Amino acid sequence: MEYVNPLTGLRIDGRRPTEMRHLKAQIGVVSKADGSALFEMGNTRVIAAVYGPREVQNKGQQMNNTEALVRCEYSMANFSTGDRARKPKGDRRSTEISLVIRQTMEACILTKLMPRSQIDIFVQVLQADGGTRSACINAATLALADAGIPMRDIVTSCSAGYLCTMPLLDLNYAEDSAGGPDVTVGILAKMDKVTLLQMDAKLPLDTFETVMQLAIEGCKAIAQYIREIMLQNTKQLECRRGS
Repeated sequence: MEYVNPLTGLRIDGRRPTEMRHLKAQIGVVSKADGSALFEMGNTRVIAAVYGPREVQNKGQQMNNTEALVRCEYSMANFSTGDRARKPKGDRRSTEISLVIRQTMEACILTKLMPRSQIDIFVQVLQADGGTRSACINAATLALADAGIPMRDIVTSCSAGYLCTMPLLDLNYAEDSAGGPDVTVGILAKMDKVTLLQMDAKLPLDTFETVMQLAIEGCKAIAQYIREIMLQNTKQLECRRGS
């Protein structure tokens, strides 16, 4: 199967190789949560909810009383993948992604400002079409901001792959399933610091640097979009207070 048309240079979904899928986000979608967000990357749709900071429920889980305990739970809705096989909640992949998201978010949360407290992050994939890990991190960032959790910077994530001897930005499910190498990156945008780097297969060093840089550019574009969404949300809140 050709993932990039040699005549038009377009991918199977009509995008150029370095073009990202359409982004869409909404803040405050779960009324009972302290912060929440819906984030879409193309046909991938993820919801995140944040509770806290609040008192630690299980004292045995807190190893350090000088900073907040961050917990994360990742899951996929039963209807999220259509007719593709679904794994039960708590499977190895879900546990691994929960850990990745938690560690990535811990890099941006100012946990020392909230000692002896816990912050719970719940992310659920409503519709999966590739890039779910990145979408979850982007949704969690917006939900944390909505909850007023102090952060040193916003963290954003994007993936890039290498198919048909060409670097491709923001892989969809068909491209992700093609078996080629792909890189998922998370960055603190203003600090220009990488907080997440995962690669599924080996790449020559020069190719890896090209693919990683493409993913970083995607992260920066998402960061710009998230800032715009946060600014719009702030203006809406100000309008409501003024009316």
